[in-house]
Amino acid sequence: MAKFLFRRLFTMIATALCLTFIVFYLTNLPPNLEKIAKSEAGSRISDAEVESWLQKNGYAQPLLGRYGEWLGVLPGWTATAADGKVTGRCIARGADPAAAPRFCGVLQGNWGWSNVFKEPVSQIIATRLSLTGWLMLSVMALMVPVALLIGVLAGMREGSKLDRTLSTFSIATTATPEYVSGVLFITIFASSMTGLKWFKGSATSAMDDITFENFFLPVLTIALYGIGYIARMTRASMTEVMTAQYIRTALLKGVSFRQVVMRHALRNALIAPFTVIMLQFPWLLNGVVIVETLFNYKGFGWTLVQAAGNNDIDLLLGCSVVAVAVVLITQLISDVGYAWLNPRIRLS
Repeated sequence: MAKFLFRRLFTMIATALCLTFIVFYLTNLPPNLEKIAKSEAGSRISDAEVESWLQKNGYAQPLLGRYGEWLGVLPGWTATAADGKVTGRCIARGADPAAAPRFCGVLQGNWGWSNVFKEPVSQIIATRLSLTGWLMLSVMALMVPVALLIGVLAGMREGSKLDRTLSTFSIATTATPEYVSGVLFITIFASSMTGLKWFKGSATSAMDDITFENFFLPVLTIALYGIGYIARMTRASMTEVMTAQYIRTALLKGVSFRQVVMRHALRNALIAPFTVIMLQFPWLLNGVVIVETLFNYKGFGWTLVQAAGNNDIDLLLGCSVVAVAVVLITQLISDVGYAWLNPRIRLS
């Protein structure tokens, strides 16, 4: 197990470096840097002035060197103006250059400055990620138990009326996009058209105080889409387990159907859905963009869209680091958990 974890950690670090470098390269293409220069120094500046601004602000350095500076493994750049004023990546505004650290990248906790929100990137991500975190936990608390129950009930008796009904429901929920179900829920339960104003059509107030009234519709919208996918995977796994030889033997020996399901089939049937459930976390982190926009809930997905739309390089890079980390960590937990749940893999 220790050797397995070491290999997985090494692979995770290498993957994280490759993915963050690709994002760094794409966000630092010349057209993007020109937009930054014109947004900061003026939209009508000449090409020569653009080059001068990029030179003064460290953007003219080699790409690999700038990636190392952003990562925090290379010293930050410095520049001396004509009046003798020293500026640099690690020199804060108004600070003494002599007291500035040499390294100031992501590894040191310096994630940069957001040109759009005018705040440190780390502070923005911490705030927005906490908002999305509450949404993710609420969705998982509703989605996972309901999906597992539907999948188990459908897979217990393959081909029965209950199986066909639940399978149809699962397929319908998976085939319905979030923006469709979200609009329908708002129209039915949060507008004056039907007179059923049970919930709020906006989750903006939930950013300060979460209540059932202002938070249930976005949670239901996201959970409904994921329920069908997990339920279908659980049903397929349960169906396969129920046709296994040891299940048939237990039934022939007179063991009740309920005991066979609860003691023998259920645990083995939940091994495969475990991996699928863990993969929902990356999807929830980045896939809630539509729902957050629809319900005006300014979480991580909304912030990612704002960063990409406004060419906010540091914020976009910070969001990519979080997204990559969540994907890799959940994948590691999924692999370890699958090996622990499956005796054949654990013994091998």
